[in-house]
Amino acid sequence: MEDVETRGSASEVEAFQHHLDQILIEVNRLEERVGEVEQFYEDKSKMQLNAPKGSSILRNGRQGIGIKKPQQVASDREADAARRMQELMSQFATILRQITQHKWAFPFMQPVDVEGLGLHDYHEVIDKPMDFTTIKKRMEAKDDSSYKNVREICADVRLVFKNAMKYNDEKNNIHVMAKTLLAKFEEKWLQLLPKVIDEERTREREEAESQLDMQLAKEVEHARMARDISKELSEVETNLEELRELVLQKCRKLSVFDKMQLLQDFHQLPLEDMMNAIRVVAQSNPGFPYTVEHVDLELNPENDSAAWSLKFLVENALELQSKDLATTPVNSFGCSNKSDKKNMNCRISANRRKKEICEAIAESAKRRRTKPS
Repeated sequence: MEDVETRGSASEVEAFQHHLDQILIEVNRLEERVGEVEQFYEDKSKMQLNAPKGSSILRNGRQGIGIKKPQQVASDREADAARRMQELMSQFATILRQITQHKWAFPFMQPVDVEGLGLHDYHEVIDKPMDFTTIKKRMEAKDDSSYKNVREICADVRLVFKNAMKYNDEKNNIHVMAKTLLAKFEEKWLQLLPKVIDEERTREREEAESQLDMQLAKEVEHARMARDISKELSEVETNLEELRELVLQKCRKLSVFDKMQLLQDFHQLPLEDMMNAIRVVAQSNPGFPYTVEHVDLELNPENDSAAWSLKFLVENALELQSKDLATTPVNSFGCSNKSDKKNMNCRISANRRKKEICEAIAESAKRRRTKPS
């Protein structure tokens, strides 16, 4: 923008530059949000690809979660799960009470008195001591030390008896008592086990539904974000177009020399760049002459805005072309620089393609101009 000669003052140029800087800041912000949305849907695609084939939830999805908000649904679900778990805990407590009230349960009620009984090798044999008093305290705990489910309690009850059987000889009374009580416990546990399994399956299903609810909520949020981004990008595009028009209005009139130089530069473009330049100018300036008969662009005073647009495009394309030529020398036709018959055929073919492309663009623009509103 600094290289453009304008009718306005330096302050106007500075204002244009400031406006452009603000647009670029907004574009960068939107680019970050677009990246966030793209990452979300990329992660979603990976999750679906890695999901088990038999996953009915991921395959069929859910049709919504009713009129309740996701947070309320999750809260209700957790409350129901806590109530069901409390019922299982209560039933397990009944089993535990029956076991601990047995006449042979007294050796297992308190932690083993290792020092008092002189069991100096106890901790070498037993990795994790356990007793019913410790179990009861954990069952009644209100902090993170509490049991999370009845299987954890079951494991500790078994540990009480298995520790006793491991440390004491089979003929020892403690070993016999522990083995007998363990058998009674396993019998009662088998009666409760179907309810435990049913609850575990229910929890597994609810957790899957909870994950899906969270996923659906995220999808809704990212879909809304995508719509907002699209709207904001459209506004940015409008602002850029308005700024472009303001800048072009301030640009000086192109002289005859400028126009001749522009035409010369235009014909130095590679075929693809020439096509892009014509298309961009045609889209922005429907009245600009670019038919095959005027393929060398009759620039007149009424088309200074379009001419400046073309000038910017051509200069940018030539700059990029000069950088490419530094590594891969080619001519404006995209051919090698060798003067041979093959190169001549390349030139003829390129000219023919230019003409065909220009005719196609001209026909397309003609249809746009004659299309009823």
